[in-house]
Amino acid sequence: MTAKGKSVSPDGISTLLSIPKPESPTDFPEIILKVTNLEPKGKSYGFDASDGKMKIKAIFSSRLSSEILSGNIQNMCLIRVLDYTVNEIPSKSEKFLIITKCEVVSPEHEKEIKDEVKQEDSDMGMLSKKPKLENEVNSENIKEAKGIFLKPKQEIVAKSAAQIVHEQHGNMAPSARMAMTRRVHPLVSLNPYQGNWTIKVRVTSKGNMRNYKNARGEGCVFNVELTDGDGTQIQATMFNEAAKKFYDRFELGKVYYISKGMLRVANKQFKTVQNDYEMTLNENSEVEEASDEAACIPETKFKFVPIDQLGPYVNSKDLVDVIGIVQSVSPTMSIRRKSNNETVPKRDIVVADETKKTVVVSLWNELAINVGQELHDIADKSPVVAIKSLKVGDFQGISLSTLGKSIVQVNPIISESKKLRNWYDSEGKETSMASVGSGLSPSTKSGGRSMYSDRVSLSHITSNPSLGEDKPAFFTIRAYISFIKPDQTMWYRACKTCNKKVTDALGGGYWCEGCQKNDAECSLRYIMVVKVSDRSGEGWVSTFNEEAEKIIGCSADELDLLKSQIGEENSYQLKLKEATWIPHLFRISVSQNEYNNEKRQRITVRATAPVDFAAESKFLLEEISKMRASQ
Repeated sequence: MTAKGKSVSPDGISTLLSIPKPESPTDFPEIILKVTNLEPKGKSYGFDASDGKMKIKAIFSSRLSSEILSGNIQNMCLIRVLDYTVNEIPSKSEKFLIITKCEVVSPEHEKEIKDEVKQEDSDMGMLSKKPKLENEVNSENIKEAKGIFLKPKQEIVAKSAAQIVHEQHGNMAPSARMAMTRRVHPLVSLNPYQGNWTIKVRVTSKGNMRNYKNARGEGCVFNVELTDGDGTQIQATMFNEAAKKFYDRFELGKVYYISKGMLRVANKQFKTVQNDYEMTLNENSEVEEASDEAACIPETKFKFVPIDQLGPYVNSKDLVDVIGIVQSVSPTMSIRRKSNNETVPKRDIVVADETKKTVVVSLWNELAINVGQELHDIADKSPVVAIKSLKVGDFQGISLSTLGKSIVQVNPIISESKKLRNWYDSEGKETSMASVGSGLSPSTKSGGRSMYSDRVSLSHITSNPSLGEDKPAFFTIRAYISFIKPDQTMWYRACKTCNKKVTDALGGGYWCEGCQKNDAECSLRYIMVVKVSDRSGEGWVSTFNEEAEKIIGCSADELDLLKSQIGEENSYQLKLKEATWIPHLFRISVSQNEYNNEKRQRITVRATAPVDFAAESKFLLEEISKMRASQ
């Protein structure tokens, strides 16, 4: 049924917004809106609702799709709203209207006014000059009037990813089909309330297949990060049968049409991209490669962090992208996981950048075997490597580690790579590099965990036995080495390649479990405990090779040579004595270890540096100023 002489309700949209969820139709007055820009949205249809003054994004309930396909509801028609809901789009802070029940109050074909006239004049003109229309209007026989044209009925059918790709592969695709292929939803428009949709995206990150076991049973899972033509990203996860079906189909860097997926609100604790929603694909989802459509989707985007600015990211949830010149590449090592006793391959590379700092990057799993071997083979050419999504840890002060979603590009064709190569070839290769974790920068301006942040006294740590109970706590102390036990085990025999512990091999030499080989020689690496003291108390701290060398003043091999010398004066003990009562700045971690069913506090030196008295004086003056300001 249609009604004559009806027009849009002034302030109708404002009324709807003021009553977002009416309990019954009697809760709001009669509201008539105009339908514009009608288009398919999966199983439903979206449109712009207008009351002559305001517009709002709207969508018809899927139950009304038959009314649209039959031609009863058309673009530019007027509808009376009988039931509705107003929801909010979190990512845009906008509201949209969901029409669940309505009736058409305009003719089947409405007029579009081309001339720009005032709303009152256009309304009057539309009422007074309304032409007679036949039931069916052919596109060749559209009646025209001044500033007015009539739109024929159009049947719009939503198409899946498979249908779109099939039509594109046709030799002579009709223009209607080509137009339909452009009805791809941008990621920013997706929400859980939509039905079927089709997106065109590039796989910019692909995780490893992981097995899991919980109370509901065992299974497998993997995820990908997808990017569309606007640069919007979303994470898609697949479980069990879907994971097995799509793991080999998804290839990093390729473009795909995807449909029949589900969206839900993203878990902020685990989300890896900036999107309020995350996607789940099941075994019924459709994924088709769009081989001819790759150019319009951006490649992997990097946000590089200079190596000397990695400090603020240590042990945080934020991941970083790094670009650098490869200085060295280790052989592949096998690391045994404590959680499940599995062995996983690992390879360490050292990279440097224009900040003249180096950092160790640990490549894991397939990256260690594939890309790692490629880097090992061309290490003498000092290639440029760009790595996306790295975890920043505190091993050796600062270190980087790849994850399942990390991407490694060797000699990438990007401007940052060219700039870095030019710097290295012109001056970098002759420049002395220093590890970014050595002492850490004493500057507090960078906001990093430096030698002048988190400063505490020793008593603050030793008097709080619960420190580091849940996770390691990090502090900085200024203290003296007060005692080094000369009869302790101060070093271990290490592989010269990977620094792992070696054992005596049958027939002579040393066996390295990590490298799986025999070597005729090994090196010694410090692993010792020293007592430190400050004005508040004392405590025992563990220190390892790089930091112990700074404390003792020589390598473990050199100290072992002194220990083996026999003479009137014990050079070994004299060397240890010389290392005591010298002030140091220590960056330390505090954790809990269990020994004989008893928890003990373990303090480990992560970085050490000599006291810079000028910087120390400035730090103390700042502390005094803070104390005065607080009084």
